[in-house]
Amino acid sequence: MEDKSSSIIGVSQLVHRDDGSWHMAKLIQKRENPETHDTEYYVHYDGLNRRMDEWVRAACIEPDSSVVQDTGALAGDHVQDGLSSERKMTRNMKRRHDEINHVQKSFEEMDPTTAALEKEHEALTKVKYINKVQLGKYEIDTWYFSPYPDEYGRQTKLWICQYCLKYMRLEATYVQHLSDCSWDQPPGKEIYRKANMSVFEVDGYVHKIYCQNLCLLAKLFLDHKTLYFDVEPFIFYLLTEVDKYGCHVVGYFSKEKESPENNNLACILILPPYQRKGYGKFLIAFSYELSKLEKSIGSPEKPLSDLGKLSYRSYWSWVLLDILKDSRGSISIKELSEMSSIGEEDIIGTLQSLNMVKYWKGQHVICITPKAVEEHLRSAQYRRPILMVDTEYLRWSSSYKKAKVNRKH
Repeated sequence: MEDKSSSIIGVSQLVHRDDGSWHMAKLIQKRENPETHDTEYYVHYDGLNRRMDEWVRAACIEPDSSVVQDTGALAGDHVQDGLSSERKMTRNMKRRHDEINHVQKSFEEMDPTTAALEKEHEALTKVKYINKVQLGKYEIDTWYFSPYPDEYGRQTKLWICQYCLKYMRLEATYVQHLSDCSWDQPPGKEIYRKANMSVFEVDGYVHKIYCQNLCLLAKLFLDHKTLYFDVEPFIFYLLTEVDKYGCHVVGYFSKEKESPENNNLACILILPPYQRKGYGKFLIAFSYELSKLEKSIGSPEKPLSDLGKLSYRSYWSWVLLDILKDSRGSISIKELSEMSSIGEEDIIGTLQSLNMVKYWKGQHVICITPKAVEEHLRSAQYRRPILMVDTEYLRWSSSYKKAKVNRKH
């Protein structure tokens, strides 16, 4: 006899979400929950970012609802309200709305090359089994698929040592590991310590297993991260919070040992429990402080995610406005770049967004007034970062051996 439940795989049905709303979703895969033994379906909600994909119980799916076409009124007010006024939105407002509400671009909205890559990426990372990870005192909901080995990647929850990043399937194994593990901080060299904040520099070649485990953990919260095991050409900078028990990983950024494009950052992540505390901009600023010590101009690896663009644009704006408010007389794009270590293209794009640059006689000319600079600096969007890098506490030199082969992150 044909299994009718299997015939709805690939079909869009109405799903009752945890927030009480109904939303059309495509059914991707079916399973029996290994803990509750309930029948569950992995679903992708129409119009929402894949970060919102999840396993839902069969009871949450409305039978025979695939005939429903108009999903706007069923998607929840938080989506409907924004979309109903879309015509009145500026492009900037729409981008912010989409980011806040996790609205996913359709393939039709992408250029052909991007669309092809997205389709391939989606096929490879379609189903996420790991719903939670235990990291120290935090139980964290995961966002995306990560290619942990099969016996681990099929678990609903992983237990991860917050110090050595070893991952485990069972709580009992984890508890025993905590008794045996002698680590209380990341490997590598501590290059910054102020108050309870510390940064470690970890070479992907020297500490390969640790960096691979870090990348597997990071992939649970990053959709497009492609580096999992090829960590040797990279240096990792781990930000930690320090207490009497040790150094607890907050986030990190990675950097190619040798970048033809002069990228000073390849990938950045702040773990969910530590987000919205200023740590992301702190790491962005840290990457530029290293560029200054190298006497080089840096730029993050492109393309940036939508949220990455917002973070960088906000940071660049504050840095440039802070320089401009103290400048006397004219100043060029090149001079700004040399003073900040920010790339000229990034500076031009930022000043254009602030309406502070004009293109005249074949070159970009900065056009500002002290009043305009002060007005921008008073706005919440361009205020001084919460956390600043105090270079008095930075002990670093570019001592790692240059990689002979450059590989994309």
